[in-house]
Amino acid sequence: MCGLVGVVALTADRPSLSESAFDTMRDRLAHRGPDDAGTVQRGRTWLGHRRLSVIDPGPGGHQPMVTDDERFALVYNGELYNDRELRSTLAGEGVAFRSGCDTETLLLRLSARGESGLGSLRGMYSFAFHDREEGTVLLARDPLGIKPLYWAEVEVGGGGRELVFASEIPSILAHPSVSARPDPATISAYLSTIRTTLGERTMFEGVRTLLPGEWLVWSERTGELLRSGRERVRPIEGGDTRDVIAGSVASHLRSDVPLCTLLSGGLDSAICARVASDRLRETNSGGGLLLSFCAGAPEGGEIAGVPQSADFEHARLCAEAFGTEHHEAPVSRELFIERWGWMVGHLGVPLSTPNEVAIYEVARTLREQGCVVTLSGEGADELFGGYDVPLTMAAQAIAQADASETSVDHASLALSLISWTSLADKPRVLTDDAWHAARQDEELLRYLGDLAAGASAQTEDPIGVQLLLQQAMNLPGLLQRLDTSTMLASVEGRTPFADAGVAAHANGLPMSSKFDPADTSPLRTKRDLRRAFAADLPSVVVERPKASFPLPFQAWLGEMQPEVASLVRRSELLGSVLRPEAIELVAQQPGQAWALSWPAVNLALWGEAVFS
Repeated sequence: MCGLVGVVALTADRPSLSESAFDTMRDRLAHRGPDDAGTVQRGRTWLGHRRLSVIDPGPGGHQPMVTDDERFALVYNGELYNDRELRSTLAGEGVAFRSGCDTETLLLRLSARGESGLGSLRGMYSFAFHDREEGTVLLARDPLGIKPLYWAEVEVGGGGRELVFASEIPSILAHPSVSARPDPATISAYLSTIRTTLGERTMFEGVRTLLPGEWLVWSERTGELLRSGRERVRPIEGGDTRDVIAGSVASHLRSDVPLCTLLSGGLDSAICARVASDRLRETNSGGGLLLSFCAGAPEGGEIAGVPQSADFEHARLCAEAFGTEHHEAPVSRELFIERWGWMVGHLGVPLSTPNEVAIYEVARTLREQGCVVTLSGEGADELFGGYDVPLTMAAQAIAQADASETSVDHASLALSLISWTSLADKPRVLTDDAWHAARQDEELLRYLGDLAAGASAQTEDPIGVQLLLQQAMNLPGLLQRLDTSTMLASVEGRTPFADAGVAAHANGLPMSSKFDPADTSPLRTKRDLRRAFAADLPSVVVERPKASFPLPFQAWLGEMQPEVASLVRRSELLGSVLRPEAIELVAQQPGQAWALSWPAVNLALWGEAVFS
């Protein structure tokens, strides 16, 4: 797991910036790769890399990695879980390897097949692949969007243009010709969705993200985008859920550095911990007990009637049942406040959910214990139907539409289920200028409409359409949350559920095996998943409702009222976005108005960190 950066001169013989300036961009990613760093200039192209050494951690995995004939070069962030199969195929074609690193596997696979080889990759990845002979650069991202990659076209002196790309936006902003400007459409969408991207748009004007599965081929010689495409997960019917998931967890265990697992005591993390612990014990490859880690607010009272100590209690129960060596990372109000502002400043974007603080804290804790890789249960809810409240509300809305013989607007329904600030409230919350600059959320509505059309083309089940929309809307954001929070602590987060093979299997299951609105028990969600692992887990875990790293941030916001008031009232960025009365609501009642306060305070922190 690493960080990559690159600059391609699209209208000149070489990039405009010096090697030292480029290395400054590269080293903004040092937290993603503390073990090694590399830079290479290949004519019109700079490639840079920061390495977190996980597979073959010696010098054989150094990047940028270049083929023996120097035609091809690669900078890569990720892991290939079918590395052995790909190597076997290449070896059968006469390819010789000089390392055991999956970076070399990817380099040689792309050297032989180019973008046509992307469909055979199973793993999490983003990369840049340079072909010196053809004068092209291929950028690509995995189909589920586990690993990020951002890019921008930049105007440089003399009317020239450069392509700039990196694993995180602050690295792009470090380019001497890039100026940070907020994107009005994405800011408005963030107030509704608390997601820091809107399709390919980001919080920064002109900086884009590759979509999950997207790939682009740029020409150095003409400065044009030559080809583009998108790899997608296609449903596969049949197969046993337990076998599919157990196989995925097993493939995610390959590591040449210490590996552990997150264990909240919920269904998803418990499955990962159970399978991983059993597998490592069977193969005697764990080097002792599997370490497990839980984060949360143990003294935070209750949320929706659930004690905040519940995660810790269930996690301890699971750890004892599975035989893991268990550790805890408690998050207090004081720690939450300290980490929140620091993370926004370091990552250069607002936080998406309060849970990012808990994920960072548990990643920092496990890193202190010597672990470099951790498993996480992200993805199970979106794939197997785990979100009870929005799915139940969707089912009710669909039933009402059927009763009145009207059609369901799936895009509007999905937005209403996730909105923190509704579209109806936007004109009363945003300034006239901000609402006009955001074009009345035209881009958000278009984006959701496209997603709904794509989901409707995949299934005729209306609740299934809503689940596919949850995948498209929620999953990339949750995976981004995991990536940035863990990598900030120099930890590689792996997601056995958010895996192309698991996703293909899950999307091939009937909706009735995932969610049953007629069932009033906790077993109404993730039905097939609960059934598949019922014999492996404590019954209280199998029957436990969704908890989702709960933190009492609403109460903490209320207790922060003086600090919040000072911050939002002095924020120039917030003053340009929110009406004075909206700012005063946040200043005076941050806890009660938490749905507006959370994104508003994040925008204020972001404005001070980036634009002041």
